[in-house]
Amino acid sequence: MNRIEEHPILGHYSKGQEITFTFDGKQMKGFAGEPIAVALKANGVMIHRYTKKEHKPRGIFCAIGRCTDCVMIVNGKPNIRTCVTPLEQGMEVQTQDGVIPKEA
Repeated sequence: MNRIEEHPILGHYSKGQEITFTFDGKQMKGFAGEPIAVALKANGVMIHRYTKKEHKPRGIFCAIGRCTDCVMIVNGKPNIRTCVTPLEQGMEVQTQDGVIPKEA
């Protein structure tokens, strides 16, 4: 089983209802409230973004929301730390290219 059962910061969480979300346009299943990164890993997705300069793959690294390796575009908003963001029904998750600078 590829599902992470306990998070180092969020602790142990109970599975919510099974829901659907999309990753790069492909429909996937996960459980409401689990971190997006957990649902992606359970579906075999290990790459969350690519570095801007050298296009190197990045995925879960710290799993506590401190680094930017797991940032993705979620519901059209870039730089979402998927390791600590709860999954919700119908979310649209996309691979991100680099870390997108915040607008001033």
